[in-house]
Amino acid sequence: MLLSILQDAFFAALAAIGFAAVSRPPRQAYLYCGLIAAAGHSARFALMSPSLGTGLSIITATFLAAMLVGVLAVFLSPLAHTPAETCLFPSLLPMIPGMYAYKAFGGLALCLMSTGREVFDNSFYLFASNSMTCGCILLGMVVGATIPIFIFKKVSFTATR
Repeated sequence: MLLSILQDAFFAALAAIGFAAVSRPPRQAYLYCGLIAAAGHSARFALMSPSLGTGLSIITATFLAAMLVGVLAVFLSPLAHTPAETCLFPSLLPMIPGMYAYKAFGGLALCLMSTGREVFDNSFYLFASNSMTCGCILLGMVVGATIPIFIFKKVSFTATR
């Protein structure tokens, strides 16, 4: 289990550093983006794992992990002399629910191409279920990541001063 968590953390850090490179932050921010993403993504992985005793849904686990990412970004971004958002956004990107969005689009395409009611009903169920899951995960990410910025406003807005 520990190996799975470390592997998840490594690939999340790698993805976050790649996403951060697009916006060209200061060099010292890359390390913090990777660390924050690794902590957040592996926390979500651990929270969803039934073998660790939690087994939370992906929506709840993503919300809690996004709050962790927000807190870490607020408190680690002053070390990189960047605003919290510079470390926050690339660290959240590995948690975007791409598979749910892909399945939602596939369900929509099947709905549009269906000829019978039974096929349409099943396809619409797939579309609706995956769309709602994707939307709730994204909402949880946004809300969970911005709460720490508002709670720790003094720390967050003095990062570059």
